[in-house]
Amino acid sequence: MDDLVAFLRARLDEDEQAARGCSSEAWWEHPKNWVSAPQLNRIALVMHDGDRGHVVRHDPARILREVDAKRRIIDFYANALEERAALRARMRKVIDSDPDEFGRLHRQENELIETATRMAPIVRLLALPYADHPDCQEA
Repeated sequence: MDDLVAFLRARLDEDEQAARGCSSEAWWEHPKNWVSAPQLNRIALVMHDGDRGHVVRHDPARILREVDAKRRIIDFYANALEERAALRARMRKVIDSDPDEFGRLHRQENELIETATRMAPIVRLLALPYADHPDCQEA
């Protein structure tokens, strides 16, 4: 799962970079974009309402909010994995010297395992939009 977390973080970095490369105001007027304002006006005249909605939903500010939300989900999952690893190290230190502490740590570890187990399918689903990326591994 560490590979998946790294893969997703890299894709979100790319998404953020692309969104930040656009103007936060009239993003279609940005010189890096292929549609100028006059072209957009002509296109808008022939676009169906759903098409216009699609363009609006992919505004860079919205993409940045989406990237932030996805990062928070990934961080929540990664933190559970990291905390579990830290707990395991502490458990090894007290296994023979403090059975009560070991039991408490073991209960905490079980909670983290449950959290990570529940989050894993969600994190995998976050990778679906990037299935065609060359770095994506089916496993």
